[in-house]
Amino acid sequence: MTIGGPRKRQRVSPTSAAFATTTSAGVFFNDPSTADVILRLFVEPSPLDPNATAASPDALDSASSTTSDEYEDVEIYLHSHVLRRSKYFSALLSDRWQHRSHGNKKNISDLKPLQLKLGVPPTPGSLESHITVLQLLYSSDLSNSIGSASIALDILPVALELLFEDCVKSCVHFLEAVPWTEDEEKRVLSLIPFLKEEESKDLLARVLPGQNESCEEMLHGLVLSAINNYPNMAFVKAFVAKLLRDFSSRESAKRVLERAFETSLKVVKESLEEYSSPNFRGDHNETEAIQRLNLHTAMTNGRHLLWLVERMIELRVADTAVKEWSDQAAFTADLQRAFRDDAWRNIVPGLPAVVLRCTSKLANAVAAGTILATRQVRKKLVKDWLPVLLVCKDNASPMSFSNKSLYLELEDTFLRIISTLPMSDAQELLQQCLSFSTRNVEDCPHLFTAFNTWFRRAARPPQTDNLS
Repeated sequence: MTIGGPRKRQRVSPTSAAFATTTSAGVFFNDPSTADVILRLFVEPSPLDPNATAASPDALDSASSTTSDEYEDVEIYLHSHVLRRSKYFSALLSDRWQHRSHGNKKNISDLKPLQLKLGVPPTPGSLESHITVLQLLYSSDLSNSIGSASIALDILPVALELLFEDCVKSCVHFLEAVPWTEDEEKRVLSLIPFLKEEESKDLLARVLPGQNESCEEMLHGLVLSAINNYPNMAFVKAFVAKLLRDFSSRESAKRVLERAFETSLKVVKESLEEYSSPNFRGDHNETEAIQRLNLHTAMTNGRHLLWLVERMIELRVADTAVKEWSDQAAFTADLQRAFRDDAWRNIVPGLPAVVLRCTSKLANAVAAGTILATRQVRKKLVKDWLPVLLVCKDNASPMSFSNKSLYLELEDTFLRIISTLPMSDAQELLQQCLSFSTRNVEDCPHLFTAFNTWFRRAARPPQTDNLS
């Protein structure tokens, strides 16, 4: 039983062709006065699902009412020499014409048109696409006959089916050159397996990464561009930060950020090392110029580090950065030497704050449990960076409100981390924190809390039975 009832038969008007072009022979699409082939297009019925129950009469009526137009047969008047542009029709006609002309010496004009038929899949628009491709057989300028990616994608499967290679090449050439929607891209991918390797390589290059390309390399390039290449970096950084948040693989984003972090940290460390321990000779002006350059380089890359640290904490992928930051005894020693010097004040007055903000961000994540660092990492983070904080406090005069707020925040964070360490480690580090106190005792409740916690624990009897 065919859904949709008996098929109707209709003819396509010769004047309804969407592509009003002719071949060099001067014949027209669907012209009954000159045609020697009549092609009947019919829509093949969909096979019923063998696992489904029998359809109800109401369902059949509904299917019939919604698809009746799709199931009309279409008769088209065509020309054999034009159809031969399609290898499918060329092979079909070769056999038919030989059989037809065998032993028959009559004038070809006395013969009736050859009757052919072609089944069309029962998908929406399939009939129209087949008619369009048949019209394109008559076009002498295929490149100007395809006006959109949607049209190219509609007719390409038919051109492949009919082995109309000129049309296939034109469709592929058009698709390679124009933008696609996401749905169109999916359709392109579904058709690529049916194309020859030479035809599909440009399309594949557009949608698949090459041998030396990857999402990580692209993302890494964007991160480097955001922190290095734009004068108005705030907007670019915000855009790249959103890309990082939305990136499908957190592990890939982590590797990209860690790679950039290591690069910037290396530059900052090398710049401070050269500034703190210069190993060059020259006149005073040359030495001063090189030292200024070292400080500016450290400041620029320090800002990069701060942005990268913020992104890693935001994505909860800063565990490696914390471990790296906690193992910087030589770097923190260079920072202490640099900040005891007065030169940095007039050259890069914001450098101490940038470095300490990196420390504060990472230490806060550790204290909050966002990053679960080992005991050794927690201890070294405080042990190496606490002296830097103390030097910055002693040499930042007059102290700005923002710096004072930063110092107090970092003090409190260090004390909270110290409270997570064994009693012996806490005892060692707390004694270095006495300078957190000020002339006004009320200004340092965080220090009182830390010492009171330590003394309370130290006074507790060692017997485990008394731990209640």
